[in-house]
Amino acid sequence: MEDLSLHILDVVENSITAGAREVEILIDENNAENRLSLEIADDGSGMDEELRRKVLDPFFTTRTTRRVGLGLPLLAQAASQSGGSLEVDSAPGQGTRVRVCFQLSHPDLKPLGDVGSTLGAILAGRPELGLRFVYRRDGEIVASLDSTLPEANRSE
Repeated sequence: MEDLSLHILDVVENSITAGAREVEILIDENNAENRLSLEIADDGSGMDEELRRKVLDPFFTTRTTRRVGLGLPLLAQAASQSGGSLEVDSAPGQGTRVRVCFQLSHPDLKPLGDVGSTLGAILAGRPELGLRFVYRRDGEIVASLDSTLPEANRSE
């Protein structure tokens, strides 16, 4: 994947496949700490400990259409190559949180890409999805989106 927005799309697609009705995306650029962090959290089905350990293996996938799952392993590689790390927190019935950190000044940091178009594609394909997005730079919110609906109005 050429940029981080495509990784965001991939993780959100995983969330939708896991039955998520709401997804939160946080991008936090902190120049003082030389860190760019990306966090994607969902309310999907979650994963048990065994599955959570396997998701970073490129030769593992839950999909039946192919025998490899490259999304999270490629994101972990991108983080590692730019002085960062990736963590996956998940539990059955409690959703999943993917947190990725990058060294902001690292020459191998992938470009952020067109996050606006990525969010538009997610919402166009899944208008029923409650999507919250926040981009912070040095503590200030520079962009945000909230498409969540009150629970009573959400389609089943």
